[in-house]
Amino acid sequence: MTIRVVIVDDQIVVCEGLRGILSHVPDIRIVGEAYNGAQALEVVETLRPDVVLMDLKMPLMNGIQATRAIHERWPEIRVLVLTTYDADEWVFDAIRAGASGYLLKDTPRAEMITAIQDTAAGKTVVDSDVAGKLFAHISQTGSRPAAEISADLSAREMDVLKLLARGLTNADIAARLYLSEGTVRNYVSSILTKLNVTDRTQAALLALQHGLVADD
Repeated sequence: MTIRVVIVDDQIVVCEGLRGILSHVPDIRIVGEAYNGAQALEVVETLRPDVVLMDLKMPLMNGIQATRAIHERWPEIRVLVLTTYDADEWVFDAIRAGASGYLLKDTPRAEMITAIQDTAAGKTVVDSDVAGKLFAHISQTGSRPAAEISADLSAREMDVLKLLARGLTNADIAARLYLSEGTVRNYVSSILTKLNVTDRTQAALLALQHGLVADD
Protein backbone atom coordinates (compact mmCIF):
# COMPACT_ATOMS: atom_id res chain seq x y z
CA MET A 1 0.00 0.00 0.00
CA THR A 2 1.30 3.44 -0.92
CA ILE A 3 0.68 6.20 1.65
CA ARG A 4 -0.42 9.39 -0.10
CA VAL A 5 0.83 12.46 1.77
CA VAL A 6 0.14 16.19 1.54
CA ILE A 7 2.63 18.61 3.16
CA VAL A 8 1.26 21.84 4.66
CA ASP A 9 3.86 24.43 5.69
CA ASP A 10 4.29 28.11 4.85
CA GLN A 11 8.05 27.67 4.50
CA ILE A 12 8.90 26.45 1.01
CA VAL A 13 12.31 25.24 2.18
CA VAL A 14 10.60 22.98 4.75
CA CYS A 15 8.35 21.50 2.08
CA GLU A 16 11.33 20.89 -0.17
CA GLY A 17 13.26 19.28 2.68
CA LEU A 18 10.40 16.95 3.56
CA ARG A 19 9.90 16.05 -0.07
CA GLY A 20 13.59 15.20 -0.32
CA ILE A 21 13.46 13.01 2.78
CA LEU A 22 10.26 11.18 1.88
CA SER A 23 10.82 10.78 -1.86
CA HIS A 24 13.18 7.87 -1.19
CA VAL A 25 10.69 5.92 0.95
CA PRO A 26 9.06 3.21 -1.21
CA ASP A 27 5.64 3.21 0.46
CA ILE A 28 5.24 7.01 0.80
CA ARG A 29 4.31 9.33 -2.06
CA ILE A 30 4.04 13.13 -1.76
CA VAL A 31 0.96 14.03 -3.79
CA GLY A 32 0.68 17.72 -2.97
CA GLU A 33 1.76 20.74 -0.96
CA ALA A 34 0.01 23.74 0.56
CA TYR A 35 1.43 26.88 2.15
CA ASN A 36 -1.40 27.86 4.50
CA GLY A 37 -4.45 26.29 6.07
CA ALA A 38 -6.94 27.65 3.55
CA GLN A 39 -4.94 26.28 0.65
CA ALA A 40 -4.60 22.98 2.52
CA LEU A 41 -8.39 22.50 2.47
CA GLU A 42 -8.46 23.00 -1.29
CA VAL A 43 -5.60 20.56 -1.85
CA VAL A 44 -7.06 17.94 0.48
CA GLU A 45 -10.48 18.18 -1.13
CA THR A 46 -8.94 17.56 -4.55
CA LEU A 47 -6.37 14.91 -3.67
CA ARG A 48 -7.89 13.12 -0.64
CA PRO A 49 -4.54 11.97 0.80
CA ASP A 50 -4.09 9.36 3.52
CA VAL A 51 -1.98 11.63 5.74
CA VAL A 52 -1.56 15.40 6.01
CA LEU A 53 1.68 16.71 7.54
CA MET A 54 0.43 19.90 9.17
CA ASP A 55 2.40 22.87 10.47
CA LEU A 56 0.56 25.08 12.95
CA LYS A 57 1.53 28.75 12.71
CA MET A 58 0.58 29.86 9.18
CA PRO A 59 -1.11 32.84 7.55
CA LEU A 60 -4.79 33.05 6.47
CA MET A 61 -5.80 29.92 8.38
CA ASN A 62 -3.56 28.31 10.97
CA GLY A 63 -2.92 24.61 11.36
CA ILE A 64 -5.36 24.19 14.26
CA GLN A 65 -8.23 25.61 12.20
CA ALA A 66 -7.25 23.57 9.16
CA THR A 67 -6.95 20.38 11.19
CA ARG A 68 -10.41 20.90 12.67
CA ALA A 69 -11.92 21.51 9.23
CA ILE A 70 -10.24 18.43 7.72
CA HIS A 71 -11.30 16.24 10.65
CA GLU A 72 -14.90 17.41 10.34
CA ARG A 73 -15.16 17.11 6.56
CA TRP A 74 -12.97 14.06 5.93
CA PRO A 75 -12.60 12.12 9.22
CA GLU A 76 -10.89 9.26 7.40
CA ILE A 77 -7.91 11.50 6.57
CA ARG A 78 -5.25 11.47 9.29
CA VAL A 79 -3.53 14.72 10.28
CA LEU A 80 -0.03 14.45 11.72
CA VAL A 81 1.13 17.76 13.18
CA LEU A 82 4.75 18.55 12.38
CA THR A 83 5.81 21.78 14.02
CA THR A 84 8.40 23.60 16.10
CA TYR A 85 5.81 24.55 18.74
CA ASP A 86 5.49 22.43 21.86
CA ALA A 87 3.73 24.97 24.11
CA ASP A 88 0.79 23.47 25.98
CA GLU A 89 -1.89 25.49 24.24
CA TRP A 90 -0.72 24.40 20.77
CA VAL A 91 -0.57 20.74 21.76
CA PHE A 92 -3.97 20.59 23.45
CA ASP A 93 -5.70 22.64 20.75
CA ALA A 94 -4.28 20.46 17.98
CA ILE A 95 -5.46 17.24 19.61
CA ARG A 96 -8.87 18.68 20.40
CA ALA A 97 -9.11 19.74 16.75
CA GLY A 98 -8.70 16.12 15.69
CA ALA A 99 -4.98 15.68 15.04
CA SER A 100 -3.95 12.03 14.94
CA GLY A 101 -0.43 12.74 16.16
CA TYR A 102 2.02 15.47 17.13
CA LEU A 103 5.70 15.60 16.15
CA LEU A 104 8.36 18.26 16.42
CA LYS A 105 10.42 19.21 13.38
CA ASP A 106 13.67 18.11 14.99
CA THR A 107 12.41 14.50 15.03
CA PRO A 108 15.09 12.23 13.50
CA ARG A 109 14.43 11.22 9.90
CA ALA A 110 13.87 7.52 10.59
CA GLU A 111 11.41 8.28 13.40
CA MET A 112 9.51 10.71 11.20
CA ILE A 113 9.12 8.12 8.45
CA THR A 114 7.91 5.53 10.95
CA ALA A 115 5.50 8.06 12.43
CA ILE A 116 3.92 8.71 9.03
CA GLN A 117 3.57 4.99 8.41
CA ASP A 118 2.06 4.42 11.86
CA THR A 119 -0.31 7.35 11.45
CA ALA A 120 -1.56 5.96 8.14
CA ALA A 121 -2.11 2.62 9.90
CA GLY A 122 -4.37 4.28 12.44
CA LYS A 123 -1.94 4.57 15.33
CA THR A 124 -1.47 7.63 17.53
CA VAL A 125 2.05 9.06 17.37
CA VAL A 126 3.17 11.71 19.86
CA ASP A 127 6.65 13.16 20.43
CA SER A 128 8.01 11.97 23.78
CA ASP A 129 8.36 15.51 25.15
CA VAL A 130 4.85 16.37 24.06
CA ALA A 131 3.50 13.13 25.54
CA GLY A 132 4.95 14.19 28.89
CA LYS A 133 2.89 17.38 28.76
CA LEU A 134 -0.25 15.45 27.89
CA PHE A 135 0.11 12.94 30.68
CA ALA A 136 0.94 15.69 33.15
CA HIS A 137 -2.27 17.39 32.02
CA ILE A 138 -4.46 14.36 32.64
CA SER A 139 -2.69 13.41 35.89
CA GLN A 140 -4.57 16.28 37.50
CA THR A 141 -7.88 14.57 36.68
CA GLY A 142 -7.28 11.73 39.10
CA SER A 143 -6.29 8.93 36.73
CA ARG A 144 -6.75 5.43 38.11
CA PRO A 145 -5.48 1.93 37.32
CA ALA A 146 -6.76 0.35 34.12
CA ALA A 147 -8.59 -2.38 36.04
CA GLU A 148 -10.49 0.22 38.04
CA ILE A 149 -11.37 2.18 34.91
CA SER A 150 -12.63 -1.00 33.24
CA ALA A 151 -14.71 -1.86 36.31
CA ASP A 152 -16.40 1.54 36.25
CA LEU A 153 -17.44 1.30 32.59
CA SER A 154 -19.91 -1.08 31.02
CA ALA A 155 -18.73 -3.35 28.21
CA ARG A 156 -20.35 -1.07 25.62
CA GLU A 157 -18.82 2.03 27.19
CA MET A 158 -15.41 0.37 26.97
CA ASP A 159 -16.04 -0.31 23.28
CA VAL A 160 -16.88 3.36 22.75
CA LEU A 161 -13.86 4.55 24.76
CA LYS A 162 -11.44 2.41 22.76
CA LEU A 163 -12.73 3.78 19.46
CA LEU A 164 -12.84 7.34 20.81
CA ALA A 165 -9.19 7.02 21.81
CA ARG A 166 -8.30 6.03 18.25
CA GLY A 167 -9.66 9.36 17.01
CA LEU A 168 -13.02 8.21 15.65
CA THR A 169 -15.87 10.70 15.64
CA ASN A 170 -19.26 9.93 17.16
CA ALA A 171 -20.57 9.19 13.67
CA ASP A 172 -17.69 6.79 13.00
CA ILE A 173 -18.24 5.03 16.32
CA ALA A 174 -21.96 4.75 15.66
CA ALA A 175 -21.32 3.12 12.29
CA ARG A 176 -18.70 0.76 13.71
CA LEU A 177 -20.87 -0.39 16.64
CA TYR A 178 -24.23 -0.29 14.80
CA LEU A 179 -25.62 2.35 17.14
CA SER A 180 -27.34 5.67 16.57
CA GLU A 181 -25.19 8.79 16.83
CA GLY A 182 -27.39 10.01 19.69
CA THR A 183 -26.75 6.80 21.62
CA VAL A 184 -23.00 7.24 21.14
CA ARG A 185 -23.22 10.82 22.45
CA ASN A 186 -24.97 9.50 25.55
CA TYR A 187 -22.27 6.87 26.05
CA VAL A 188 -19.52 9.50 25.67
CA SER A 189 -21.21 11.75 28.23
CA SER A 190 -21.45 8.83 30.66
CA ILE A 191 -17.79 7.91 30.09
CA LEU A 192 -16.62 11.47 30.85
CA THR A 193 -18.63 11.49 34.07
CA LYS A 194 -17.39 8.10 35.23
CA LEU A 195 -13.75 8.90 34.44
CA ASN A 196 -14.01 12.33 36.06
CA VAL A 197 -12.67 14.16 33.01
CA THR A 198 -13.99 17.22 31.25
CA ASP A 199 -13.62 16.33 27.57
CA ARG A 200 -13.09 13.43 25.18
CA THR A 201 -9.41 14.34 24.73
CA GLN A 202 -8.69 13.63 28.39
CA ALA A 203 -10.73 10.41 28.20
CA ALA A 204 -8.76 9.31 25.13
CA LEU A 205 -5.45 10.06 26.82
CA LEU A 206 -6.44 8.01 29.86
CA ALA A 207 -7.27 5.08 27.59
CA LEU A 208 -3.95 5.43 25.76
CA GLN A 209 -1.99 5.79 28.99
CA HIS A 210 -3.45 2.58 30.41
CA GLY A 211 -3.22 0.51 27.25
CA LEU A 212 -6.96 0.22 26.81
CA VAL A 213 -6.92 0.90 23.07
CA ALA A 214 -7.46 -2.07 20.79
CA ASP A 215 -4.89 -2.67 18.06
CA ASP A 216 -7.38 -3.72 15.38
